[in-house]
Order: sequence, then C-alpha cells, then structure tokens
Amino acid sequence: MPTAAQLLVRCLENEGVEYIFGIPGEENLHIIDALLDSPIQFITVRHEQAAAFMADVYGRLTGRPGVCISTLGPGATNLLTGFADANMDHAPIIAISGQGATTRMHKESHQILDLVNLFEPVSKYSVAILEPEIIPEIVRKAFKDVQAEKPGGGFISFPENIAAQEVEDSAKPLKVQGPLPPDPSELKVDKAAEVICEAKFPIILAGNGVVRGNASDALTQFAERLGIPVATTFMAKGTIPFSHPFCLGAIGLQAHDYVACGFDRSDVVICVGFDMVEYHPHLWHPDGDKKIVHIDQVYAEVDAKYILEVGVIGDIAKSLGRIADKCVRHEKLSTGTLRDHIVRELSTYENDDSFPLKPQRILSDTRKVMGNDDILISDVGAHKMWVARLYSCEKPNTCIISNGFAAMGIAVPGSIAAKLVNPDRRVLAITGDAGFMMNSQEIETALRYEIPIVVMIWNDMGYGLIKWHQERRFGRSGYVDFTNPDFVKYAESFGAKGYRVNEATELVPVLEQAFQDNTVVVVDVSVDYSENMKLTEKLGNLICPI
Repeated sequence: MPTAAQLLVRCLENEGVEYIFGIPGEENLHIIDALLDSPIQFITVRHEQAAAFMADVYGRLTGRPGVCISTLGPGATNLLTGFADANMDHAPIIAISGQGATTRMHKESHQILDLVNLFEPVSKYSVAILEPEIIPEIVRKAFKDVQAEKPGGGFISFPENIAAQEVEDSAKPLKVQGPLPPDPSELKVDKAAEVICEAKFPIILAGNGVVRGNASDALTQFAERLGIPVATTFMAKGTIPFSHPFCLGAIGLQAHDYVACGFDRSDVVICVGFDMVEYHPHLWHPDGDKKIVHIDQVYAEVDAKYILEVGVIGDIAKSLGRIADKCVRHEKLSTGTLRDHIVRELSTYENDDSFPLKPQRILSDTRKVMGNDDILISDVGAHKMWVARLYSCEKPNTCIISNGFAAMGIAVPGSIAAKLVNPDRRVLAITGDAGFMMNSQEIETALRYEIPIVVMIWNDMGYGLIKWHQERRFGRSGYVDFTNPDFVKYAESFGAKGYRVNEATELVPVLEQAFQDNTVVVVDVSVDYSENMKLTEKLGNLICPI
C-alpha cells in the first residue's frame, strides 16, 4: 500500500508540477523518498529562501504554481520571505513543509511552531494535513486557490507521522479543473465606452494583471484603435512594446517622473489589470479628481484615491475588445512631445565613458546585448529603480521586478528558475552587491544542475538605495557602507567564471563573452550612484513638456 507521502507526490504530478525547489530535512524525508520515484525534478538548493524565490519566479513566468519544500521550524521560516514576496506580487506558489508528529504538536516541543497560523497572513490558503485521506482535496484546493485571480500563496504543513501512514490503493488525485474568466457585463462595457469616448485626455495604466491574463496583444490593439497612450507599472513592462508610439514607459517612482506628466493632464485613467500594491493611487491621483475606469478579472480594491466611475469585470482581452468596438478614436490625442522626452533620456548616456559607470550607460549597454525575448531578473535596491525607468521591453515577462513585497535576494535564485523555464533564452540577473550576498550561495546550485546564468553586480560597497533615501530626506547618510569580497575570486571559488569591468567600453564585450561561456558567470561592475541624487534634483525641478 502507498504511503500518504506517495499520495501527495502523485497529486503533485497530477497538477503538472515539473520542479520542486527545496532542502531535504528530517521531517520531510518521506516526501523526499517518494520523489525519487517521480518524474518531478527535485532541485536541491542551499537555502530555503532561495527555494521560495525560485518557485516565485517560476510562477510569474509560467502562470502555474511554483512549488518549494522545507522541513519544519527554521526550514519553514526560511521559506517565508520568498513566499510572501510571491503572494504580494500575485505569483502562484505552493509551499510544503514537514512538521513534527501530531503527537507532540499540542505542547512545547523541539522545532515545533504553529506553521499554519504563521503562513496564514501571507497566504490565500494555509492548512495542515491531519488525515491521509484528505490529501487529494487539500492539494487540489491549494492549486485551484493560488491560481485564481488574484494569484498568491498556498501553504501545506505535513506532519511526519501522517506522511508515513499507509493509504488505500484506491486513493487517487482529483480531476484538475478551474473556472474561466467571466464575460464582461454589456451594461458595464457600455458605460466604460461612454466615459472613454467623452474623455479629453484619457491615459491607460496597465498593471501586472495584463500579463497574468495574457492580454498584452489586446492592450496594444486597444491603444491603437482608440489612440490612447499607455503607461505601465514596473511589473507590466513590455505589455505594450516600448518601441510602440503609444507607449510612455513605466511609472512607479515616488518622484514626479516624465511619464507622470501624462497623468497630470489626464481626466480619465483607464486602469487595466492594475495591482494597487505596485503603485499606490495617491501617487498618481493625489487630488482624486479624475474618472477611473477599472478593467480587470476581479473587483477593485477599496481606496480613497481609487473611486471608480465604472468597473468592467471579466476576461481582460474580451473587455478591451468590446469597449473598443463601442468607442471612437481620439484622433487629436498625441503622445509625441512627452514620448520624445522619455526616449531622449534613454539615449542620453549611451556614449558616456566615465568610470565608475553611470547607471544609464550600464542599462544602455545591457539592452544592446539582450535580445527582445531574453529575460532580465532585477533584484531590489537602487539599481531596481534605474532598471524600472530605463530598461526598455518589447515583450511581457522579459523584465522581472519584485515590486509588491520587494524582497532583496531574489535575482540569483530567480534567474535559475527563469533559465529552467526558458533554456533557449539568455537570462541575466542584475543585482546590487548587498542583494547578491543574500543568496550568492545559489551559484553552486546553478553549477551543480548546469544552469548557465549571468549575474551582473552593481558594486558600490553599500546599501545604495537607503543612502539615496537618507540623502534626499536628511542631507546626510549613515550606517550604509560595507566592504565586499573580490567577486571575481568569489565566483571562481565555486567553479564559476568571473569578470571585472574596468572601463565603460568593456561592458558590452564582457557581457557577450559571459553569455558565450555558457556557464555561471559573475560580472562585477563599479557603479556611480552619485547619479541618484542628480535624478532626484532633476525630477524635483521637472517642468512637464505638455
């Protein structure tokens, strides 16, 4: 007779799970043993947080839940940061942890924590398996819940004595099924079309829900048919190609950027798949004087600065198409002047040979090396703000930015997952020196599984983003400086390759060589973050060109 752990693995196979990221531990041994006979590939990592980040990025790129696993206690708490990151950024993720036997969960006991309640605030579904026969229902419910809009996290605690119990041979997984997005209400479509048609200066704010809803083509066609410019959140970069004349780029800085000028003059903001956690409405709608059209698969979040004129709920692509059918094109609405300023800024520093390199030059050269289908995984730090502003994307899910929970340490493990999902694309992790050291141990994981990734470190020997905030608010900084190892030697100590960029003209050939090496490569780039405060001053004095 099979064990409960074997039944769990059969249920995961039934859900189409390809990879499980994690670390074997004493209390999950029965699951690990069952995986030895499964087609699911177990990716043994060096830290559970990295396992969760890998599952996080897998979920973002595929739309299917990434799965990570740990043992009880400290193993489970190590999952929490990456798991919370996925949940807040609406990436489907399943975390499974071992747990002590049910015979000792009621009292003080070695490594025992109430894991279900620990994960509950950052989950859509958090549960313990207390009887073997309910495993098929729990697994099916977890996968169904975490994939439903808006996606998020599912946590399953599996006590070791339950995992070891035998189950009937007749026990089997449940049929995989889920609802399709509903069709939009014609009444709401009519109202939305009326509001948009009557607008003088409408603007579209596209969020990550467009990516999840596979509605990027529909968004671009909607903008073209109605002649309305599109700004995207950081996580929706590429939902309309940056080269498209109606693309205004990404919005998300606290400061007043060029793209924000389009919102200043707008009277109607069409929010499509907008996740409020990415860019709070009070930053683009401070006076609450604009009409908001909400187009999404789910109802709008409640917020004082996000009061709707009309909400269209249903399949995003269908909603956009039906609204466009009932609306007229805004022939006199031009994006030229504003877009020209944005495009000009992207090219201003492409020939700047100063060293350390300016962020603008680094990203200009990076864009020259990366193809339109290649994937950039950004860590969190000062570099993220530059990536979000200046790294142009032609397709969705080619620049992955954590922007809800915004947890440091995602880039290296995330790039491993991205390469597993897309083995034929170049995958580049851009990370600060601080974020790199949080999960740099996963270089060994990538080497062990022969997963070729390139990691570019923006090296400023400090917590650059925090220093930026300190200088902006207080005119001084403190406690943000540190020293780094020799990153080239550090990479080589794992058996990876390492390169150091010593002048601006070296970056493009070094990156090209790094990808040609077809292994794990670390590229150390000294960055000039004096540009941070220059940007703050520039945006503070910005006069909108429209």
